[in-house]
Amino acid sequence: MLALALWAWHTGRSPRALLAKSWDSDWYLRIAAHGYGRTLTWPDGAVQSDLAFFPLYPALVRAVTTVLPVAGGTAGLLLSWLAAGAAAWGIYLVAERLGGRPVAVLTVLLWGLLPHSIVLTMAYTEPLMTAFAAWSLYAVLTRRWLWAGALAAFAGLSRPNGVAVAAAVLAAVAVELWRRRGRAGWPVWAGAVLAPTGWLSYVLWVGARRGDLLGGYFAVQEGWTSRFDFGHGALVFVRDMLKGPTQFGYAMALVITAAGVLLFVLLALFERPPLPVLVYAGVLVLITVGGSGFFESKPRFLLPAFPLLLPLARAMTRARPGAAITVIAGLAGLSFAYGVYVLAFARMAL
Repeated sequence: MLALALWAWHTGRSPRALLAKSWDSDWYLRIAAHGYGRTLTWPDGAVQSDLAFFPLYPALVRAVTTVLPVAGGTAGLLLSWLAAGAAAWGIYLVAERLGGRPVAVLTVLLWGLLPHSIVLTMAYTEPLMTAFAAWSLYAVLTRRWLWAGALAAFAGLSRPNGVAVAAAVLAAVAVELWRRRGRAGWPVWAGAVLAPTGWLSYVLWVGARRGDLLGGYFAVQEGWTSRFDFGHGALVFVRDMLKGPTQFGYAMALVITAAGVLLFVLLALFERPPLPVLVYAGVLVLITVGGSGFFESKPRFLLPAFPLLLPLARAMTRARPGAAITVIAGLAGLSFAYGVYVLAFARMAL
């Protein structure tokens, strides 16, 4: 944030405006202020509707502006900063349970130094979803089923890929039922019922509003060129990108996405985390890699996938201090520079 603020002031721009009103932030703040109903129609006939954006974050922004004498942008930033702190705490607890305190500390540190970590300080939904996801996973690992389901429901109301949290809870419930031969208590069943309700309720609400209960939301996403096609659209984009000059952000998106896939393989082969953690990370990677549209946003979609950092964090605990410090310093430099680039220079969606 300091690196971005210094550059913004140097170029005569407002750091607050860059953090609070860039790209999707503007859509969320408009929803918070005026409700749903805004659309943009492009020359090629594509129609982009604000119904593509899930409701929890703008609802919270509206609540904050109702209670406190602040503008929507300030409310959005306060929510994101608080959510990022809650997410870091939850990530620490999950990682500590899986690998001990050193691994937990390094996992949180690596998560905060990812190239796209500037998003965690913006009026975006990734901090909120990650907070609910981390605490839901922690509730699963500590067998607090009602909490796990309720937090998964909130995660599902915050972002489209929040469905990954519901998938993780349902996987945990399936394991629990298998262990108990179907004789689990009512909290287990209640957690399973609660987990997908947030995501499903919004998808069905949009479908009902559009006159197509099951397909309406996905039609809205089509207007944003976002659909799940098992990676075909992404492969076509990469093929075309490699044919000639391209923006630096696209190349970075390709490198970061490929790194995410590699880290998931390492997580599955060497860390062997509990099934809910593996399912959560796997669904996020699958949605990111298998989805088309806005290729430059794929690294942002992977921000909530903090379990991917466990193999790297564990490797750093075993490495010499100098090597670990070098990795941390390199990531910090990249994060500071790239955060300024994507907000102050790049002409592509974040």
